[in-house]
Amino acid sequence: MNPLLKVEHLTKEFSGITAVKDVSFHVNTNEILGVIGPNGAGKTTLFNLITRTLPPTNGTVAFKGEDISTLKKPYQICKKGIVRTFQVVKPFMQISVLENVMIGGFLHHKKRTQAEEQAKFILNMVGLDHKSYSLASHLTLAEKKRLELARALSTKPSLLLLDEVLAGLNPTEIKESIPLIRNIRDSGVTIIMIEHIMSAMMNLADRLIVLHHGELISEGDPLKVTSDPLVMEAYFGGEVHVGS
Repeated sequence: MNPLLKVEHLTKEFSGITAVKDVSFHVNTNEILGVIGPNGAGKTTLFNLITRTLPPTNGTVAFKGEDISTLKKPYQICKKGIVRTFQVVKPFMQISVLENVMIGGFLHHKKRTQAEEQAKFILNMVGLDHKSYSLASHLTLAEKKRLELARALSTKPSLLLLDEVLAGLNPTEIKESIPLIRNIRDSGVTIIMIEHIMSAMMNLADRLIVLHHGELISEGDPLKVTSDPLVMEAYFGGEVHVGS
């Protein structure tokens, strides 16, 4: 079976600093792939490269067997079926929750009624239907995180990239979010997620990849990866020598 997404030798340099170095991995359809690593490991930069928020220095990205490396703009990647959330949620604060979600729906729907119907379905899915007509500015952080998910889902992605969607939530909110993320996967959306909350990641991820100083240092089954001495060293101290 061909992977849904295949990343090969992806590299990003900033004025002589290498943020992502020769990273290769794949994601299978209907999989949840976790991306972990210390702060500054290059995780968000990796998402930026896949979604073309940043252009890569080297490397290729293939989606559904098609090389999408030549695409220049994030909206082109979105049209292909890849969408992401951001660490800092920034909804349109002065319009309603429903209208926030409808915006993405116009990627595939020409009529307002169609976009609105889809938005209502998605808001029910993420548990925000009771807030449909509230201003986005009136939501709690946990609700804004769910709105961020809903806005991404409104573009009908095949692949959803979640960048610390659980960050800042309390234990109850995290516990409630885990089945939601599973339900999104079960609805047919493949997921790559960056997360520092390891208990949640161990509950959700089918596989893990680990970045450290921009390099991929481990990948595979979550239990195996988290017991890897190289990964333990990267998280808990000492120098990690990779690529030598």
